[in-house]
Amino acid sequence: MIHSVIERVDRETPTTVTILFPWEKEVRPGQFIMVWIPGVGEIPISLSFTGHTKGITVKSYGPTSTAITKLRAGEKIFFRGPYGNTFRKHDGKALIVGGGSGMAGLLPLITPESHGLVSARTKAELLFADRFSPEKLTTVTDDGSSGIKGFAVEGLKSMDLGEFSMMYVCGPELMLKSVLDYISGDGIDADFSLERHMKCGIGVCDSCSIDGLQLCTQGPVFTKSALLNSREFGRERLSVSGLRVKL
Repeated sequence: MIHSVIERVDRETPTTVTILFPWEKEVRPGQFIMVWIPGVGEIPISLSFTGHTKGITVKSYGPTSTAITKLRAGEKIFFRGPYGNTFRKHDGKALIVGGGSGMAGLLPLITPESHGLVSARTKAELLFADRFSPEKLTTVTDDGSSGIKGFAVEGLKSMDLGEFSMMYVCGPELMLKSVLDYISGDGIDADFSLERHMKCGIGVCDSCSIDGLQLCTQGPVFTKSALLNSREFGRERLSVSGLRVKL
């Protein structure tokens, strides 16, 4: 188990914070760490900052994530990793599509030239939308409080996707499935970063399995072509207890 002393905690949205800490290890966009809170639990979290100072951006949604959001500067953060694969590099024009806290893992990909589609339930929950130039940003909210009313795919329908040759996508799995279905017949390529229950992070427990593949060792990033051939993506997943359930 690795530990580091937290340098800063930034509030991003009413339910989301970024925790910044020094760590010399090389980490690539798309990889994650297993963050441990003693006496509470351990969960996988993508790195939102991958430079000398590392960072994770965490939404409060369960006991462990809530405990992580309560950490403060000067306290220790315990973790192991990094684990998983990374987003493919692409030299052409790319579109970054993030839903909710899924924008966290996409943050290292954003450059001044990036185009983004950021979706959330409300305007207040839009994450890292301010990292895009206004003329290169499309926002979508469930309640219509910012941008287009609806889900992420509604934002895609408003755009000319022909100008992009690559998409990077992260968010809830049903959102990812709707995006995949929408671009399935297009020439645009895409990398999708998936989120599933994960216990070990090293390919032993099989709790994050999809089509016999482990997200922790063979993901969490999967190509468009791989997911188009998936039987389980957007349809089934394993529960915390290991029961296969429908999404």
